[in-house]
Amino acid sequence: MGKEGVRFMLDNAETVPVRMLFGAPSCVPATSSESAGARIGAEDIAELLQDKRVGFLGEMMNFPGVIYDDGEVHRKLEAAKKAGVPVDGHAPGLTGEELKKYINSGISTDHECTSLEEALEKISGGMKILIREGSAAKNLEVLAPLLNYYPEKVMLCTDDLHPETLAKGHINKIVARLIGMGYDIFNVMRAASVNTVEHYGIASGLLRVGDPADFIVVDEPSKMNVLQTWIDGQLVYDGNRALFSPGEIKKINRFKCTRLLTDEIRVPNEGGKIRVIVAENGSLATGCGEMPAGDDQFVIPRPEEDLLKIVVKERYNDKPPAVGFIKGFGLKRGAMASSVAHDSHNIIAVGTNDRDIVAAINLIVEAEGGMSAVSDDGTDILKLPIAGIMSDMPVTAMASRYERLSETVKSFGCHLDAPYMTLSFMALLVIPRLKLSDRGLFDGLTFMHVPLFIPKTYPGQKQ
Repeated sequence: MGKEGVRFMLDNAETVPVRMLFGAPSCVPATSSESAGARIGAEDIAELLQDKRVGFLGEMMNFPGVIYDDGEVHRKLEAAKKAGVPVDGHAPGLTGEELKKYINSGISTDHECTSLEEALEKISGGMKILIREGSAAKNLEVLAPLLNYYPEKVMLCTDDLHPETLAKGHINKIVARLIGMGYDIFNVMRAASVNTVEHYGIASGLLRVGDPADFIVVDEPSKMNVLQTWIDGQLVYDGNRALFSPGEIKKINRFKCTRLLTDEIRVPNEGGKIRVIVAENGSLATGCGEMPAGDDQFVIPRPEEDLLKIVVKERYNDKPPAVGFIKGFGLKRGAMASSVAHDSHNIIAVGTNDRDIVAAINLIVEAEGGMSAVSDDGTDILKLPIAGIMSDMPVTAMASRYERLSETVKSFGCHLDAPYMTLSFMALLVIPRLKLSDRGLFDGLTFMHVPLFIPKTYPGQKQ
């Protein structure tokens, strides 16, 4: 939704007595290799950063743009520098001289580390590390030792969290786990609060004389169940319920695509081998595999080999769909689809047959946003009427519906812990390796589109 979407979030946050600090989104679109609903340029960034509610530049996912001196990217970084705000990073696997250049551009954090070695190199370059423990990406176990080495350089985040998990807790549950793992309580609490407040300059109290009275009361550190929440000296949560109501929600959206036909996602067989996205449980990164195209007139899913079809349908200008193939979801029947597809949020679907894939996508087209599941047993959709990615239901109601939909997909044979969360990242081109945008397969290492079929003369087919 562009700046309109940012302002929607800013204004909605003003309706509740909760401290929120927003970042100006640095990558809208995330890359030029997909179709997005809006563009936020350097001038827009500068304008947003004049708002006191916007206190940093959001994660700079276009790391190639930083490294190879993209003019627009560096103008955004310069806008943040002029505003005197920190810049969040996004640099999965970046090392060596390229990492140094990325850091030297003014980017001060990273939340994409998947190994201790990667995190230590980034810290040695001057970065602070946000240890991520979300629903799809879980890095806590690997990165927790940083608290022993560099407690002043560590913060905590979830990045993406299921509604049913969020309803049970957030950073407080990560704190409880770390304390249970034996980490020093003061290092853990520092990472959860002081480091974050100081790094981002959040106008939140730190229990010092004269500070705003912002604090929580918990049962015990090893559990971190919140009994009370106080903000600016006011009790806003009493252990059972929030003592305030959300304001009126203005529903905004941008959905222009029409229904699909099965013919539109057929893939004529050119023979030989095809590139295959390889999804991994608990990871946002994917592999790049190869499989025979088969002997049929069209390349078709082979659920018995866990070879499924993946489709991305552009929703802003009604362009034709892009089609690829994927392993790792494990579906034996049916299909699933979602309009939560980072970062441009086109419609993405994975399934065992064209009929169910198209039906799952069309449910979302008709609802102008949502998550769906389709099989011979019937259809189900969780509607997301706000920008096609958000619900106005209370979190507990949303959690119940989301869990039911996830269990439906797992009954199709999907063995992923977080099917819809994992699906949402299969279109995120800035996390390697092979992903699918509305314009086709994309290699996140070379940052180029690649064809589905591998030429028979292709040098070095092992990737």
